[in-house]
Amino acid sequence: MDRAEADSHYLTARKLGVREYSKSISKGMTGYLPFLEGVLKNIEIVYELDLGIVDIPMKKIVGTYTYGRSRSFAVNFMPLLKQRTEFASKWSNLCQAHINEGIRDPIKVYEYLNWFYVVEGNKRVSVLKYFDAYSIQGRVSRLVPKRDENDTDISIYYEFMEFYKKTNINLIWFTKRNSFNRLMGYLDNFEPTPDFTDFNKYKYFANSIYMPFRRIYLELGGQELPITTGDAFLEYITVYGMPYQIEEQKVKSRLRSFLIELDQMSSNKSADIQTVPTADSGESLISTLTTFVMPRKTLKVSFVYAKDTKTSSWTYAQEMGRIHVSKVFGDAVSTSFVDNVPETSEAYGTLKQLAKDGNDVVFVTSPAFINATLKAALEFPGTKYLNCSETHSFKHVNTYFGRIYEPRFLAGIASGAVTRTNTLGYVASRPIPDVVNGINSFALGARLVNPNAVVKVEFINSWDDTQQAGATSEALILQGADVIAHHDTLSNRKVTDEYGVYAVMEGPEGRTNEHIAAPVWNWGIFYEKMLYNLMKGSRRSLGADQKVINFWWGMDSGIVDFFYSRRLVPPETQKLLDFMKKMIINGLYHPFTGPIYSRDGALRVKKDEIATREQIIGMDWYVNIVDGELPVIDISQV
Repeated sequence: MDRAEADSHYLTARKLGVREYSKSISKGMTGYLPFLEGVLKNIEIVYELDLGIVDIPMKKIVGTYTYGRSRSFAVNFMPLLKQRTEFASKWSNLCQAHINEGIRDPIKVYEYLNWFYVVEGNKRVSVLKYFDAYSIQGRVSRLVPKRDENDTDISIYYEFMEFYKKTNINLIWFTKRNSFNRLMGYLDNFEPTPDFTDFNKYKYFANSIYMPFRRIYLELGGQELPITTGDAFLEYITVYGMPYQIEEQKVKSRLRSFLIELDQMSSNKSADIQTVPTADSGESLISTLTTFVMPRKTLKVSFVYAKDTKTSSWTYAQEMGRIHVSKVFGDAVSTSFVDNVPETSEAYGTLKQLAKDGNDVVFVTSPAFINATLKAALEFPGTKYLNCSETHSFKHVNTYFGRIYEPRFLAGIASGAVTRTNTLGYVASRPIPDVVNGINSFALGARLVNPNAVVKVEFINSWDDTQQAGATSEALILQGADVIAHHDTLSNRKVTDEYGVYAVMEGPEGRTNEHIAAPVWNWGIFYEKMLYNLMKGSRRSLGADQKVINFWWGMDSGIVDFFYSRRLVPPETQKLLDFMKKMIINGLYHPFTGPIYSRDGALRVKKDEIATREQIIGMDWYVNIVDGELPVIDISQV
């Protein structure tokens, strides 16, 4: 390249810079590059770390160190100064050097929050960005801010530093906490080839997995979403698993549909929450469902269970629902079930086979199957998949759950009235929001009738371990509890007596457990209404603006209900229970009505206000009536 050609490139680069500067000014922005001295104005830096020579992605270089240097460039790092200047002459010289020899000298930069600010070498960066180079070598000094858990960016940065320490990967960034830890979990088990020990697997991952994914993702318009490519990649492997190599056509095919889900996740678009069955049992409900082609033959429906009816109260309740719809619909609906399906990615094989077997509708009855369900729904749009979960929102999968905390609140009222020790025991399954809001609702019900009531909670970290549940109940009784509540509230009585809520009674012949109350699931009501509406529906196409719906029915629909012992519950409490049940069903009272305080004294729900659905399904705190510390929420089961 001769000098005239280099000067021509400078003119072109300057035009790009002026255009970008003008665009920024029109939006009320400065137009110049950001400078680190300004960024750090109110930030406390606790230490500086020399990272040595690092290969820096050009897209991560975003500014200069000082204010003076920043005025020479627009925000896209293109030059702004006129041609007949010393600056322009040096830029042209570097342009010639890049084409004829290559720019080899490393720049000097500061890194802050995984963004890079140039101390020496601004014009080299400008030239390489102009020619769309991918990276440049630089001597990097890292500036580490003081840890601040209230600052999301700083919290993520501390996670990134641990990730970088192990992998030396700096080209990935996330917008959510714990994402680097999740990716590290995948990489710990990542073995690209049988002899991968001959390679640096992290470098292989970055160059052969992440970068090809990034190119495909951006080609399909991923840059239009308000997330990073890292965010998109992590969601992708959550559903499809970590690939050992990128098969371009397969990834493209998957991403075209998956982008719709990424848009839903990233834009925080609210789902339509259907809290009661629709009055019109025809088109109004089916129009809220995702793609479904109504068959002209018998509707073929399958249910997927994580366990079986003999060992799981949850599966038993779901199976009662399947039997109910079989009886109601007769020959119009053919039902089947698959039980003991692993709550892992292996579930996808079962869901895939059900679609191949010609099932029109598949009810997947555990939230642990949600990723496998989404993967199957994306691959088999002709089968309607619904997943039993209250914390997810997807366009390809409708989710459903019941407001079981409503009858748990009534169970708390019965328990608070019956107890003599004022100590209530609660045997909880796993620390997830659904369990936590059930505990809190139960405690609030107990305190409503008994200001001295205290709820002691013990987790067994299992859904259906009757032996451990019994042992935990005994431990709570030794702590003074004379009423025991269980999270799993409907069970085959032949399997276990550890269900519902029972009072510990002492008599002449020793101790007996007398059941006083039972919140119950009536899944048949939900499945009947859902299948009825699907059978009345017609074909609906899936569009980008189609609404997402979650079904979240309560006692007013009959999907959850409450029973109590008229022999054991005092007559005055019976009247209160009947009254409160009617109030909840008619929408005149809500269990989570403020003021509600957590154990740390914080006001969580203000006086006379009602907790939002988001507050309820996201509960990671105890009300101040509960005695004990809440374990870390198990997000893998949500």
